[in-house]
Amino acid sequence: MNNIRLLDCTLRDGGYINNWNFGQKSIKKIIEKLAISNIDIIECGFVRDVEFTNNKSIFNDVETIKEFISSKNRNITYVGMIDQPYIPIDRIKEYDGTSIDGFRLTFHENEKEIEEALAYGKILMEKGYKVFIQPVGTTSYSDESLLELIKKVNKLKPYAFYLVDTLGLMYKNDLLRMYHLIDHNLDESISIGFHSHNNLQLSFSNAQELLMLHTKRNIIIDSSVFGMGRGAGNLCTELVTQYINENIEEKYNVVPLLEIIDEHLSKFSSESQWGYSVPYFIAAINYCHPNYASFLMNKQTISVKSINTILKQLPLKKRDIYDELYIEDLYINHQIHLIDDAENLDALNRLIANQKVLIIAPGKSVETQVEKIREFIKGYNPFIVSVNFNPDSYKSDAIFISNLKRFDGIADTIKEITDNTLLITTSNITKSKVNNSLVVNYSDLLLDNPTISDNAGLMLLNLLNRLSVKQVYLAGFDGFSLDKSTNYYSTELINNIEMEELVKKNEVIRKQLAFLEKNMEINFVTTTIYHDLDPNDKTSSLIELEAK
Repeated sequence: MNNIRLLDCTLRDGGYINNWNFGQKSIKKIIEKLAISNIDIIECGFVRDVEFTNNKSIFNDVETIKEFISSKNRNITYVGMIDQPYIPIDRIKEYDGTSIDGFRLTFHENEKEIEEALAYGKILMEKGYKVFIQPVGTTSYSDESLLELIKKVNKLKPYAFYLVDTLGLMYKNDLLRMYHLIDHNLDESISIGFHSHNNLQLSFSNAQELLMLHTKRNIIIDSSVFGMGRGAGNLCTELVTQYINENIEEKYNVVPLLEIIDEHLSKFSSESQWGYSVPYFIAAINYCHPNYASFLMNKQTISVKSINTILKQLPLKKRDIYDELYIEDLYINHQIHLIDDAENLDALNRLIANQKVLIIAPGKSVETQVEKIREFIKGYNPFIVSVNFNPDSYKSDAIFISNLKRFDGIADTIKEITDNTLLITTSNITKSKVNNSLVVNYSDLLLDNPTISDNAGLMLLNLLNRLSVKQVYLAGFDGFSLDKSTNYYSTELINNIEMEELVKKNEVIRKQLAFLEKNMEINFVTTTIYHDLDPNDKTSSLIELEAK
């Protein structure tokens, strides 16, 4: 067991969950408790060319890290990760033992980045640091290209070279085949590291395979406390340490790891989810970056089957490195079904002519402010259009649906609904043709921003804008809260969209509403965070979002 070392990457890989904003006190405490647990290597965070803030585990030189490891344990190696574009090398002072001991260097599979990483690593070694060479997505390398990289790494002789399962797709046989390929060709003085993602829930079992190997090679296994990490997360530090204690040797103190979860990480798990999910599983079996699955999952408009269909369309050269614009195009193309909707638009125009239009969205206020909405309806007798749902408390003249998942949710009652209510659907919903229905072109109503490109409420406003409606009233258009239970009138509508996306949505929706106000007057009947539509004023929406 003396040749196996654990590296905890909570403060670096876990930071993708909370934008690395652990808080100054928590960063110190996490490092301190990892040291008490006897974790062999502690990754303190990223080292980047940024303005330093002491609440984030992103540093801009080795000096800023020093205060977080002031009670440094000499039996532990402390490291930081440098990703491209690399911080200017002159910002890294000579190693003197008072701060971190080494750097992990990441790079993608192209000649320019590889050469830059190796040259940068050479200078770091000359400055006295341990260097860990960590290619992104080693599993995507061909044997030939991997062996070529190993030849270059052997000339450098860094502290470690990594096998990285970025896409979380490795089974036991894949792991052992690639490990032995590296082991057979890598200079024996260089440690082999293994960094896994848990898309297939195999990080723990794969770690056990490495722990059971009979080898003189020094091996480093990465993990994070609570498995904290983007998407499906990582190998859990508390699980692998307990396994080693029970099956190999009593080496680690597990209790401080549990204290880290209880005192510092549990709050993040309640705000942003990580761990197993079907979309991340689908990303793994399609050999693509988990952010593609996350992007499609956050749309909350398409089924898991559709996500799988879209990911299968990714070309091989696009799968390893996330390209948001490309996946957005695939998503839109999947949704588009062009039709000639001129007659339907004319029919809708005749229906709403000379009437006030009230849009009812499924926000919590349609339940909490029923009387206010009913009073408005009684006083103005508007044409009422509900968005993606059929409200119980109000009689809609029409229901607008652009979201296939929402359509499926009321599909069983659709014939009953359309006996008295017009159904307006977008052309991506191909099974919506029933009596008393109109279909309009999906692509004509889309917005330019990927975050809200097919937001149903905004698409409806775009439709009314096309019909030259000059005045609309909105109810249930509350805005998104970090407390997901307050976002919809019904718990059945609550989704798993990530917190960061919710905040982003509020900002871009506010801007889009302000843009629409140039052509139509928008009035709010119920409480909303979008009341002030100044697109340059982000403060009020975010303050109210945090307060909800």
